[in-house]
Amino acid sequence: MSPNVYILPVTKRAEADSIGCVEVLATVCSTILMVLTLPISIFLCFKVVQEYERAVIFRLGRLRSGGARGPGVFFVLPCIDNYCKVDLRTVSFDVPPQEVLTRDSVTVSVDAVVYYRIRDPLNAVVQVANYSHSTRLLAATTLRNVLGTRNLSELLTEREAISHSMQVTLDEATDPWGVQVERVEIKDVSLPDSLQRSMAAEAEAAREARAKVIAAEGEMKSSRALKEASDIMCESPAALQLRYLQTLSSIAGEKNSTIVFPLPIELIGPLMNITSSITSKMAATPSSTATTTAVADPRAGEVID
Repeated sequence: MSPNVYILPVTKRAEADSIGCVEVLATVCSTILMVLTLPISIFLCFKVVQEYERAVIFRLGRLRSGGARGPGVFFVLPCIDNYCKVDLRTVSFDVPPQEVLTRDSVTVSVDAVVYYRIRDPLNAVVQVANYSHSTRLLAATTLRNVLGTRNLSELLTEREAISHSMQVTLDEATDPWGVQVERVEIKDVSLPDSLQRSMAAEAEAAREARAKVIAAEGEMKSSRALKEASDIMCESPAALQLRYLQTLSSIAGEKNSTIVFPLPIELIGPLMNITSSITSKMAATPSSTATTTAVADPRAGEVID
């Protein structure tokens, strides 16, 4: 058991020693080459990274200690050092429209915008092959997964909550890559034409119902006001006469050619009684009128002759 236990550490130690020797030899050779090619080698050994950039350096394929370099000037050995620049600024991209089936079985098309930045340059280079492409694909799948658990009404009214949920989910998934998702915004939610028409009809019906309710409430209030006014006028005849005079004043102010003067029923009643009595008397004596006419006719004829 003891030989098997110690054979692996010894092998690893031997490999590390051999790699260390190769690295030392390559470093010495690269340094000699740099000295021999001065001053041309200066342009190959000194590199510059901007304030918003970091450089990750590999020597013979292994990540150099000390972390990412920058901003400013850093040194690399020719032929054995490679470096990769990483931009730390916030980057935004559009998520293509995704066909999503909501929890209440409605198909909608949704697109979004994602804002992210590199938090750890080392992990962004070492842990994932292409952090930008991977983040884009993950954003599209996360958008479908999150929206698939929501109803259509929630999707239309709770965009901020859904965006925050997507941001948290994406940030947790991209954290091992050194990527920090700062913000997610849902841009547009496209509904099918048939669904849009049905929702428009439903909204129109709701508006008409509210208008009818408001009109009914107005009629009820108006009827109550008229009832209260009639009660007050019945209790006070002077108020009725005052209202009558106000009406005449408003009609006279309109400058119309025809003015109708309404009369109280108390004044019209006796006149109507007199008219009805005269009419009844004329209907009761038709024969006397006819006799008078017959007697007068011969006389008229004699006078003419």
